Amino acid sequence: MTNYYLAATEDLSMFGRDPWWLVVIKAVFCFAFLMITVLFSIVWERKVVAWMQLRIGPNRHGPWGMLQSLADGIKLMLKEDLIVKRADKFVYVLAPIVAAVPAFMAIAVIPFGPADNEVSIFGHRTTMQLTDLPIAMLYILAVASVGIYGIVLAGWSSGSTYPLLGGLRSCAQMISYEIAMGAAFASVFLYSGSMSTSAIVDAQKDRWFIVLLPVSFIIYIVTMIGETNRAPFDMPESEGDLVGGFNTEYSSIKFAMFMLAEYVNMVTVSAVSATLFLGGWRAPWPISTFWEGANQGWWPMLWFVIKVQLLLFFFIWLRGTLPRVRYDQLMKLGWKVLIPVSVVWLMLVATVRALRNDNYDYSRIVLYGAGAVVAILLLSFVYDIFRDKQEKQERAADEAAGPGPAFDPMAGGFPVPPLPGQTLPPVPRRPSRAERELIVSGGVDTVSDGKEAGDA
Repeated sequence: MTNYYLAATEDLSMFGRDPWWLVVIKAVFCFAFLMITVLFSIVWERKVVAWMQLRIGPNRHGPWGMLQSLADGIKLMLKEDLIVKRADKFVYVLAPIVAAVPAFMAIAVIPFGPADNEVSIFGHRTTMQLTDLPIAMLYILAVASVGIYGIVLAGWSSGSTYPLLGGLRSCAQMISYEIAMGAAFASVFLYSGSMSTSAIVDAQKDRWFIVLLPVSFIIYIVTMIGETNRAPFDMPESEGDLVGGFNTEYSSIKFAMFMLAEYVNMVTVSAVSATLFLGGWRAPWPISTFWEGANQGWWPMLWFVIKVQLLLFFFIWLRGTLPRVRYDQLMKLGWKVLIPVSVVWLMLVATVRALRNDNYDYSRIVLYGAGAVVAILLLSFVYDIFRDKQEKQERAADEAAGPGPAFDPMAGGFPVPPLPGQTLPPVPRRPSRAERELIVSGGVDTVSDGKEAGDA
C-alpha cells in the first residue's frame, strides 16, 4: 500500500530518451490538443450559456454549430490590423505573443498517462508525457506568471487610459491570488513528497488528494478562476467600466491571440487541477475497482480528458451563474480570506505530516486536531463576547452624545458618501395615492367630469 507520508523518490530516468522525431510528434500533439480543446470549449461555452439563458446559440457553421469558433478565428485573421497612433509599437505587437506563448508551455510537463506503462508509437516505446522535471510544478507557476506580463504590457503600450487600468488590475489580481495558489500547491507537495507531476499522480494511487486536501482543492479552484481572469473575476476586461480592458485597442490576429491565451490558460489550469487533486490520468473509483486494464494502454488519456472537460464545464457554469464582483470585493477575497486560510491550512497539513513522520497514531493526530479546533472556537467565542460589549458601550455613548452635526452630501458641489457617524438627511417621499388630488386642466367638458363636479 502506498504511504503518502514518506518522501517520494521520483524516478525520472524514463524521460529524455526519446529520439528527436518522437519529441517533435509529442510536442505537436500537445499543441494540437490545446488548440482542439480551445475550439471545442468556445463552442461549448456559447452553447451551454445559451441553454442556461433560454437561447439557441451557434447553429450555422458545421453540424450543430461546432465549427463556429473556427469560423470566428478565420474572420479575425482576415480583419484589418490596426495600430493606434500613441502606442509603443514594438511592445504593442510583442504583448499578445508574450501572453500566448507561455500558455502553451505549461502542458509540456502534464502527464496524459503512466510513465512506467509505456505505449508504442511507430514501434518505439515512450511515456505519455512530453517531459518531466523534479520541480515541474515550479515550472508551471513560473510560465503562468510570465503570461501576465503580456496583459500588463498590452495595457501600458496602448497609450490609452482604459487599457492601462485593465493591465494594472490584472497585475494586482495575479499578485493577490498567486500567493494562495502557491500555498495550495505546497500542501500537495507535503503529501506527495515531490514536485514532479508524474510522482504526484503516482502518490494518488489509493486515494485522490481531493479527499485528503479538500481545502487546498477549493482554494486552488478559486485562485485558478482569478488567475485566468474569468467571470466572476474578469475585472481586467470588464466592459461595464473599462470598455474592454487591456485589449481595448487591439484588433484582428492580435486580439485573437489574447482570446486564445485566455482559453489555453483555462485548459492548462484545469489539467493542473486534475493532476494535483483528481488523480490525473487514473480512472475514477468505481471503474478502477472492477477493471484492471482501466489504467493501462491508451485508456488513461480518456480519463484525463474527461476530467479536464468537467473542469472546463465548471468554468462555463460559473460564468452563466454568478454576476461580476466589485474590484474591492475581489481584493478582499484574495488578501483577507484566501491567503490567511491557505497559510493556516498549510500549517495544519505540515503539522500532520510531521506527526506522521514521528510515527504518531492516526487517532492521536485526530485528537490533537480536534483539540486545536475547540481551542480556536473558544478563543473566538470569548473575543465575540468582548467585542459585543464594546460595541454596546460605543452605541450607548453615541446615544448619550445626541445627534451630530447635520450632514450635507452636496456641500462640495458633488455628492459624497457620509463618514462614519454621519447620517444622510431623510429623502422626501411623494404622498400616497390616496392623498393625491385630481387636477383637471381647463373647464368641465365631459359628462364624467360634469357628474363629478355636480356630486361635489
